[in-house]
Amino acid sequence: MAGPERQRIDKWLFFARAVKSRSLAARLVQSGAVRVNREKIVQAAFPVKVGDGLTISLDRRVIVWRVLDTGVRRGPAEEARTLYEDLAPPPARSDTPTIKPAPAAAREAGAGRPTKKERRQTDRWREMD
Repeated sequence: MAGPERQRIDKWLFFARAVKSRSLAARLVQSGAVRVNREKIVQAAFPVKVGDGLTISLDRRVIVWRVLDTGVRRGPAEEARTLYEDLAPPPARSDTPTIKPAPAAAREAGAGRPTKKERRQTDRWREMD
């Protein structure tokens, strides 16, 4: 599905499923989080063409894509993946987990909030009075 020769960056980001809506794409571009061929752009109407390199700063990640095609519609994810080539290196795989599980909190008997069992005992004790 070949689209037009050039396309607005906000439409392209929406069609490529980088963002959920076109208005979010426009806000992302206006915030300066998108670069085309290493140049920061701030206009949602900036035209992109096949071969342009995009660097997109999302919440906690940076995406590096090369435009392979301009879209005609926002289709399924398989169709969206045909619009770009992902140039980011794959994440480094390590055998050790990066996040270590926290040890269980230790508390002395009688310290802190009562457990469910202790609350039931307290309720039974109060009912006897």
